[in-house]
Amino acid sequence: MPYFLLTVTVLFWAGNFVTARGVSADFPPLTMSFMRWGLALLIILPFVLPRIWHKRELIRQHLPILITLAVVGVASFNTLIYLGVQTTQATNATLMQSAIPIIILVICSLFLGETVVRRQWLGVFISLTGVMLLIAKGDLQVLLTLSFNTGDLWILAAVLCWSVYSVLLRWKPVELDGFTFLGFTVLVAVIVLFPLMLTEVLNGEKPNWGPNTLSAIIYMAICPSILSYIFWNRGVAQLGAATAGLFFHLMPLFGLILSVIFLNETVEPFHFVGMGLIFCGIYLAILTGTRHNDKKVQTDADNAG
Repeated sequence: MPYFLLTVTVLFWAGNFVTARGVSADFPPLTMSFMRWGLALLIILPFVLPRIWHKRELIRQHLPILITLAVVGVASFNTLIYLGVQTTQATNATLMQSAIPIIILVICSLFLGETVVRRQWLGVFISLTGVMLLIAKGDLQVLLTLSFNTGDLWILAAVLCWSVYSVLLRWKPVELDGFTFLGFTVLVAVIVLFPLMLTEVLNGEKPNWGPNTLSAIIYMAICPSILSYIFWNRGVAQLGAATAGLFFHLMPLFGLILSVIFLNETVEPFHFVGMGLIFCGIYLAILTGTRHNDKKVQTDADNAG
């Protein structure tokens, strides 16, 4: 079941990228993020508010980590995505998400002291080369002049946020069930996003409401918000952050298909080269690392026997 849940989660998230890109001309990014999570909060609030009240003491004890998770994983990640797709293709944005397992590995190694062998570091280098190729859109001159697309840099920042969020989930209190955790983090995110949205509106940036923008917000509030966050947190809880992160490999496939079908985006050769480099790096950094750890565990078990 966790494998199915994580697959559907990635499909919904790929749809979120494509939907946001599709209405980017009619919906300012900060307002889009606030409206998405505001509607999601209205939907779940009657059900989750009693749970939050019942768990108020537990929440109070773990308030710093819960607020951090809300800001990093809910408010920041999605807002950065919506900022990014204003000026970059949904195809590029979804492809860059596939580097998340690599970023998680680097964070765990640098800050948590987890062992990473040389072959894994080679995989990290290859994958990050693929990411840079996507950001540069296959143009070496872009790398040499550092004239990057601002949208791609926003997406890269979002990748970092989600990687940090996935690692930080290990410190979420285990006594706090997924639905209560979702409700509280969404509540915090809406509070954080409100002044940002208000600033955007006061600057004259307002959404053009219509059937497309309305349906987009409804989809964002239900599928990649409520359902996906429940599914993702359940999957991480059962399989761990590193294993769950592997499901982001499906993001490029879903993103390419949806972008071509609904946005008529053109897939360029550098997209495939960048994706190939990322996947090769993931194989070296994640899959071979998993095999290395499995062999070490087996050797330890044999020695113990």
